[in-house]
Amino acid sequence: NLHLRLVLCSRATWKYKYFRFCTFLSEQRTAALADEDVFYLKQGEAALNEALKIVESEDGWKLETAEKNGDVIYSKVLTGNRKVFRLEAELNASPEELHDILFFRMEEIHEWNPSIKRIKVLKHVGRNAMVTHEVSVEMAGNLIGQRDFLNVRYSSKSESCVYFGGAATRMESLPPQPGFVRAEDGPTCIILQPLQDRPDRSRFIWLLNMDIRGWLPQSLVNKALPQAQVDFTKHLRRRLATQHPENKS
Repeated sequence: NLHLRLVLCSRATWKYKYFRFCTFLSEQRTAALADEDVFYLKQGEAALNEALKIVESEDGWKLETAEKNGDVIYSKVLTGNRKVFRLEAELNASPEELHDILFFRMEEIHEWNPSIKRIKVLKHVGRNAMVTHEVSVEMAGNLIGQRDFLNVRYSSKSESCVYFGGAATRMESLPPQPGFVRAEDGPTCIILQPLQDRPDRSRFIWLLNMDIRGWLPQSLVNKALPQAQVDFTKHLRRRLATQHPENKS
C-alpha cells in the first residue's frame, strides 16, 4: 500500500523512536508508583503498542470513504470480526497544540464537540497517563443510545511525533452506570506528525477501535463509527479556527 507508506512514519522510524523512548523511561516511571498506578500505566503503554501495530500493518486495509477536503478513512477487519477504522487528515495546528487540546485539556472537549456530553479525569498517573469517564450523546439519529466509557489514556512524545493510546479499563469505584450501556474502546491510538514543509501543521492519524455493545445491527455500527470520525475532525477544525482565525481550512 504505497499511500500508507507515504503518509505514516516509516516502520523502522516508529519502532526506533517510540520503543526506545518507552524502554528508557518505563522502569524509572513505575518504580515510584503505587500498584494501581503501575497497572494503569502499563495498560496504557500496552494499548498504544498494540494499536500502533494495527496501524502500521499494511495488509487488509480498504478505502471506506474519501472526503472532499482530502480526509480519508480506511477500514480493516481484525481477528474476531471486529472492524476498525483509520482516519488520515491534515490539521492547521502543530502536534504540540493538538497534544494540549486533545490530552491535557481533555475535560474541555465537550465544549466544542457536541457528540460528547462530558469527560471527567478520574485519576492522573504522572503527567502522561490518566483514567477518564466519558459520556456520549446519542448517535446515528438516536438509533444508538447514550454510551459511557471508562478508559485509560496514555500519551508519549518522541522527537517531533506525539502519540496517544487508549483502551477500556476498570475501576472499582465506577462500575457500569444505570441508564447507560458501557462501550469499550481499544486498543486505539492517535498519531500526530508535523508536516515536513510546515511544522505548524500536523498529519492526524486516528485508529478507531470500539465495541459499542448492546443489541445493534453491525451494519449500523459500521456506518456510525466512521461518521463519528468525520464529525469529530470537523468539530476539531472549528475549534482550531478559534486559535488560528487567519487559516480556517
